[in-house]
Amino acid sequence: MAEEKKAKKPGINIELDEKIAEGTYSNLAIINHSVSEFVIDFVSVMPGTPKSKVKSRIILTPQHAKRLLKALGDNVHRFEKAHGEIKDYEQPPIPLNFGPTGQA
Repeated sequence: MAEEKKAKKPGINIELDEKIAEGTYSNLAIINHSVSEFVIDFVSVMPGTPKSKVKSRIILTPQHAKRLLKALGDNVHRFEKAHGEIKDYEQPPIPLNFGPTGQA
């Protein structure tokens, strides 16, 4: 009997440079979408600071946004299974101001 060789799926070689590996802190995510993309802006809002800047923006296709939702849900579920339920503390809504509004 000849041994069958298992087909290996080609892997993706992903590089992570030092600056990106440090990460960026965010305590607010603002999500918008169009028919062709989802835009997630990550913001760090500090108490007593009247102005905050977007620290990072990620643009996803709708398909990738759905995969991200599933992957994040799976990870939260595993985290809670290991460490207990994540409590969602009520916080007052943060007024968002992205500068002057446009007029048509």
